[in-house]
Amino acid sequence: MAKPSSILIKLLSTADTGFYYVTKKNPRTSTEKFEFRKYDPIARRHVLFKESKIK
Repeated sequence: MAKPSSILIKLLSTADTGFYYVTKKNPRTSTEKFEFRKYDPIARRHVLFKESKIK
């Protein structure tokens, strides 16, 4: 079988709460790093989430 083209990435909150989302990304089609405004339940507001690697 072929390897899957998508990889798992971690979207880490910039509010320094330590909260993160895990999502998939296809590095062949989207080469830049992801940045989304999503809800942080610890900060209780929408903040910027930036892509980081899963360790």
